[in-house]
Amino acid sequence: MARLLGIHIKNYRALADVSLGQVQYGRGTPLPRLTCLIGPNGSGKSTMLDAFGFVADCLLDGVEAACDKSWRGGFDRLRTQGASGPISFEIYFEAGDESRPIVYQLIVDLVDGVPAAVEETCRQRREGETRGKPYYFLKLKRGSGKVWAGQAVGQATESRNSQRVTLANLDKLGIATLGNLSEHPRIVALRSYIEQWYLSYFVPNAARALPATGAQRWLDREGSNIGNVLQYFQRQYPQQFDAILVRLARAIPGLKKISPEESKDKRLLLKFDERGYEDPFFQNSMSDGTLKMLAYAVLLEDPQPRPFIGIEEPENGLYVRLVERLASQFSSRATDEKLSTQMLVTTHSPYFVDTLQPTQVWLIRKGDDGHAQAIRAADVPTIAAMSAQGIPLGSLWYSDHFDDGAPE
Repeated sequence: MARLLGIHIKNYRALADVSLGQVQYGRGTPLPRLTCLIGPNGSGKSTMLDAFGFVADCLLDGVEAACDKSWRGGFDRLRTQGASGPISFEIYFEAGDESRPIVYQLIVDLVDGVPAAVEETCRQRREGETRGKPYYFLKLKRGSGKVWAGQAVGQATESRNSQRVTLANLDKLGIATLGNLSEHPRIVALRSYIEQWYLSYFVPNAARALPATGAQRWLDREGSNIGNVLQYFQRQYPQQFDAILVRLARAIPGLKKISPEESKDKRLLLKFDERGYEDPFFQNSMSDGTLKMLAYAVLLEDPQPRPFIGIEEPENGLYVRLVERLASQFSSRATDEKLSTQMLVTTHSPYFVDTLQPTQVWLIRKGDDGHAQAIRAADVPTIAAMSAQGIPLGSLWYSDHFDDGAPE
């Protein structure tokens, strides 16, 4: 399964020029399995998370539709205020060969007033090389360029493996089209990897809705189909379905049983049986915290999870002890090598951060120019030193040591 090593973003809202993790061969430290973004309101944490969603939406829905999502508001509102250049994403990841990471770059700009993919490239070292620069195996500009088949890269000796391509529509990504062709296995893998990214913006009221019956494999971004996903687990993964109940019962005392049930009008009800009550409760009367812990239990017990999961402020609506428990569960899940799930979490909770290490925490803040900066806690000497002495990171953050020790 692919692993994200780093990302470099330019001109995306407050992210005028921000990098997380390893962004070039030999430059930076790869992101860990669990990365946590902290910082004040409006600093750019949510924008960083949405940058991943934007790339995925460009692949799935097209560039213009990705820009026009209701929470984005169009290309002009996405491009960094005052910037005239394009929006750029450079994603650095490895897919089974640690010595040959792949660099995927997507550049989005206006063409005749319409958002378009004006440039796409993929680069990698030659097969068998562990040192040296990467070469192109995909190079498109305004929909035209070259692609190299198999494991070949852009050198003269491998020109026989290249072919010229021209895309009919700049709204669609090149990796969306070429990612359907078996002769381009690396692009197929890249497309599959990005398609499986999952961003959670869980909304308890959405989870209280009563959807139509029918099992569904994945949670949607707001969790409105949580009953459908539980129905799928009950049928396909009965052991994991039972484990979800056990996990939730440990967090919510008194809970005995959860079961999906079909109403007379063919809608799906989640029935909660609790000790001390003869009649069951349904999801429309359950607390925000119970529904959130249920959604995260579904994510944590998935035997075939998404390779990349982003979660916005999971602590909202949770009792402080549940926040600590949830952070520990995220850490355990992300470090399980059998599953290879990678998680990116934004938080305002020092209790969540208390469970983490300096290599897992990034401070997002705005500089004097109003643009976001990203600073890894492990790279701040005072923070690293105090953490090594056993002082929890959340306590250091709450007492303003991050702001005092981080470089300007």
